[in-house]
Amino acid sequence: QVQLVESGGGLVQAGDSLRLSCAGSGRTFSKDNMAWFRQAPGKEREFVASIGWTGYSLYRSDSVKGRFTISRDNAKNTLYLQMNSLKSEDTAVYYCAATSISDGYYDTESVYQYWGQGTQVTVSS
Repeated sequence: QVQLVESGGGLVQAGDSLRLSCAGSGRTFSKDNMAWFRQAPGKEREFVASIGWTGYSLYRSDSVKGRFTISRDNAKNTLYLQMNSLKSEDTAVYYCAATSISDGYYDTESVYQYWGQGTQVTVSS
């Protein structure tokens, strides 16, 4: 059974940092493109960042670039999201996703084949 399991979420104060992890099992994700999405209450799920198997990364430009860093450890089949200088507007459920599609728009949900169950991040102001 293929699974992505997120961890590392929690309740923090504005300005704090968190590191989310996403552990894959059931297959190797080392050649996949992987990403983080988030969904705030009452809003649609939105792209946060993606990373290719070579390490090339893409970020949601307006709100997280410079504060969030996506990375991966292929040996551990694990994806990370380091989040610094957290703001109340970062409050959301964060999901990791993976796709074996080698040519696609990696900031769109439809390209991803595998999804985790999500981890809640709450930032108090």
